[in-house]
Amino acid sequence: MIGAIIGDIVGSRFEFNNHRSTEFEFFHRDCNFTDDTVMTIAVADAIMNNRPFGEVMHEYGSKYPNRGYGARFFNWLLSTTPKPYNSYGNGSAMRVAPCALLARGNREQALTWAAASAVCTHNHPEGVKGALAVTDCILLAAEHRPMKEIRHLAQQLYGYNMDFSIDQIRPTFHFNETCQHTVPQAIEAFLESHDFESAIRHAVSLGGDSDTIACITGGMAEAYYGVPDAYKTAAMALLPPQMQGIVTRMYGKE
Repeated sequence: MIGAIIGDIVGSRFEFNNHRSTEFEFFHRDCNFTDDTVMTIAVADAIMNNRPFGEVMHEYGSKYPNRGYGARFFNWLLSTTPKPYNSYGNGSAMRVAPCALLARGNREQALTWAAASAVCTHNHPEGVKGALAVTDCILLAAEHRPMKEIRHLAQQLYGYNMDFSIDQIRPTFHFNETCQHTVPQAIEAFLESHDFESAIRHAVSLGGDSDTIACITGGMAEAYYGVPDAYKTAAMALLPPQMQGIVTRMYGKE
């Protein structure tokens, strides 16, 4: 989960000011956590305390309201009777890292959690698929399976077109908040990496919805490579105490 949080933080300053290169200062004074981090931690909290995902996400979103939520999700937060709204936005995919990590290798449990965490808001089939695909990729990454096997999973089981490279699509890639047009790209950023940092740099360099793409990539990269301690420390320092406590507790349970 800390890998996803780091991806969000590093990508945050580029979401509306895209940087189409892998060369940039990794942790910059303008970096901060966004809605991606808030909801990722909410999912972890829900699992660890055995509470409904929607209820916990609504609480966190209401407590941390100014973190760049999409318009439809923000309306969901404002509702006193929030209902799923048939979204296929990438919000379902960016928050699932805890589902994979807390399942500790139990794929059935991980995918059950991922689907449940999606449908309380993103109940469109593509929204659910994005959450499941990212969870499955993290599970394979945690087992250090070959990159070609993870690519095959994304292509064959989830039907994503993976016939591209980051360098090929970078010049024309544009802002798109759907699972269909961010999940494959986030997976590819991980597949072309050689360590945790390079994965995040590839993701950010695409432009578009930089923080969310890097958040999704970061969950996979953490599972495969681990995360440098210095990056963990820098990310944790930006989180409020409540969030720090959830992150600490989560890794204590592994």
